[in-house]
Amino acid sequence: MQWDDGRQSDNVEDVRGSGGGGLPFGGRSIGIGAVVVALAGSYFFGIDPSVILGLLGGGGGGGGAQVQQQAPQGRPVAAGDREAQFVSRVLLDTEETWTQVFAQNGGTYRKPKLDIYRGAVPTACGQGVSAQGPFYCPGDEKVYIDLDFFRLLAQRFKAPGEFAQAYVIAHEVGHHVQKLIGVTDKTDAMRRRMSDTQYNKVSVRVELQADCFAGVWGHRLAAGQSGIRLDPGDVDEALRAATAIGDDTLQEQARGTVTPDSFTHGTSAQRVLWFRRGMDSGDLRQCDTFASGSP
Repeated sequence: MQWDDGRQSDNVEDVRGSGGGGLPFGGRSIGIGAVVVALAGSYFFGIDPSVILGLLGGGGGGGGAQVQQQAPQGRPVAAGDREAQFVSRVLLDTEETWTQVFAQNGGTYRKPKLDIYRGAVPTACGQGVSAQGPFYCPGDEKVYIDLDFFRLLAQRFKAPGEFAQAYVIAHEVGHHVQKLIGVTDKTDAMRRRMSDTQYNKVSVRVELQADCFAGVWGHRLAAGQSGIRLDPGDVDEALRAATAIGDDTLQEQARGTVTPDSFTHGTSAQRVLWFRRGMDSGDLRQCDTFASGSP
């Protein structure tokens, strides 16, 4: 990826070193990395991934019970912090994409904030911790990222590369798009009427739609409509990341068996399919994972 053109989002704060700590509670805002880190827990510490996922609370993108906490004091991204600058540049590009998409459909895009934290961070969805991976909280309309997740993605799960990292950010922004268009409120209402097993199927559709929205953003890059330029092989990086964090792949690696009823994010094949659908079409309307026959 060629991204370092000096442009940055105004909506990124670095809250590393601003306090936090403790255990998660309250909200249910699991991000794209939750199952990844659950598997890492089983690998490094002998913990059953289902235990970690149970602590984290359910499918990504949902609002859940919200516990307002005092936001840490943040600071702008430092000029010499290349990792943080990358996150900020990618967020800016998603802002430009979704501002255009919403305008084309008669709407106005409200930009999310993004906090870079380390270890733990208070949010409107409860205490966020690194074990969640990157996540979106609809209560404060913020994306939260501990940059150590990107090293885990590259080293443990063999999905390196900046476009793989950008896909993760765009996926979480996809959850913000869901909040703005009403998907989050509708699925939260469904959650209250369903068992955990029933809602898992809804959660899969939520996550796959966020993958498709990430692809809609990627389409703009591939079409040369962005200040970010893709290099040969960049799209493959994102596809490797989508494959690496499919529920079936993670469960097979963690315990040698696959339990479809417990899926919350979709299989590797589904994640690749929906990211590709958004990437190939660039059309928000192609991302209706809730339509009859999907997925």
